[in-house]
Amino acid sequence: MLEEDRHVVELATDVRTALEFAEDLGGFEAIILDLGLPDGSGLDVARRLRTTGSAIPILVLTARDTVADRVRGLDAGADDYLVKPFAYEELAARLRALARRADGTVAVRADNLLTSGSITLDDVRRRVAVDGREIELSPREFSLLEYFLRHPGEALTRDRLLDHVWPSGVAVTLNAVDAYVHYLRGKLGPAGSRIRTLRGVGYRLEDAS
Repeated sequence: MLEEDRHVVELATDVRTALEFAEDLGGFEAIILDLGLPDGSGLDVARRLRTTGSAIPILVLTARDTVADRVRGLDAGADDYLVKPFAYEELAARLRALARRADGTVAVRADNLLTSGSITLDDVRRRVAVDGREIELSPREFSLLEYFLRHPGEALTRDRLLDHVWPSGVAVTLNAVDAYVHYLRGKLGPAGSRIRTLRGVGYRLEDAS
């Protein structure tokens, strides 16, 4: 549902992975945090991030619904607390509120910008521009373009694109790769012609020269 709502999502299933994502990737607009994780409590994630100075908004999403649980979550550094079961519309509204509250607090570093010729991708704010003109991409188109930009000049097979751009466990055929490359080319305009088809192999993003 988050991806359909134009969010780019990273999934961590334990404390260790969550901390690695937050510390190594950076640039997250928000964290949705469960408390019952296999290698510790989600509160450990919140405390660690706050002690390291991170200001990423944290929304705790859990079945623990007592007042004491909520107090512990907020005291650990959470910005909001939503109890399961929940309506997605409320979750989405709370995320929007957190984003408004934190607007301008996430610095955009140079390494968050991927540029190739006239194409610029901001992987923090999830924006893409061609010749300075912003274009709207779906979450899957955005991820596909990001992968091309991170591997310029490489021959990328359809299987490789499928493995890295589509979530694991999602039933997708190789034809979906061709379809999304077609959509992406159309939205990029003339710059889209740089995504060349390698017959019998896959695709390659050519140099801008």
